[in-house]
Amino acid sequence: MTQPPSPIQPARPSLPSAESWLEGVPTPAQQKQDRYAVAAFVTSLPGLVPVALVLAGIALRRIKRTGARGKGLAYGALAITLCWVIATSVAVGLNLYGERKAGIGRTVGIAEVRVEQCFDADLEAETLRLVRIQDCAIAHTGEAYAKVRANLAGLSAEETQTVATQQCATAFKTFVGKPYEQSELDMYYVVLEDHAVADGNVLCLVGMPGTRLTGSMRGSQR
Repeated sequence: MTQPPSPIQPARPSLPSAESWLEGVPTPAQQKQDRYAVAAFVTSLPGLVPVALVLAGIALRRIKRTGARGKGLAYGALAITLCWVIATSVAVGLNLYGERKAGIGRTVGIAEVRVEQCFDADLEAETLRLVRIQDCAIAHTGEAYAKVRANLAGLSAEETQTVATQQCATAFKTFVGKPYEQSELDMYYVVLEDHAVADGNVLCLVGMPGTRLTGSMRGSQR
């Protein structure tokens, strides 16, 4: 009996399926940068910390789900926002320390005010005893601009006023840059003691009743 012919064998093995050729090849979605990661990185650069944190969190969740690129950008955004938080905290701490060291916000006796300190007080009061130290960059009523030496022992009230005014007027021109007679600012003085001492016994103040000053009056030529 004649044997049936055997089936023709393929000359080469069959090709793998089309899906197997694409195995390991990123899809178009995986090749693209996640837009939230890009946005997180961009917003972190100028210090938009809350926005950058939210966008970075969304980006990492999306990247985990879709396999898209951008994980480095998202983590970079988190690192930059952390730097901003640290820098801001240090700046605030230094500012608070500086204010505390300068005595800003404290109420002190007028004799405790240091030259170039600004303060809030009622300059029209008959007797100036207490002032509140203020940052010169913030609106304030007055500024201590000099301590001058004047021997006032034995002088009458009128003579004391004349000598103290003359000494403070000389320092006023040096500080403000304009003679007191030509200035719109008012000048005040506080006698700390009658006898002249090395670091000055008359505290000279500048202000303008009814008007709050901003910034130091040094060199203002007002």
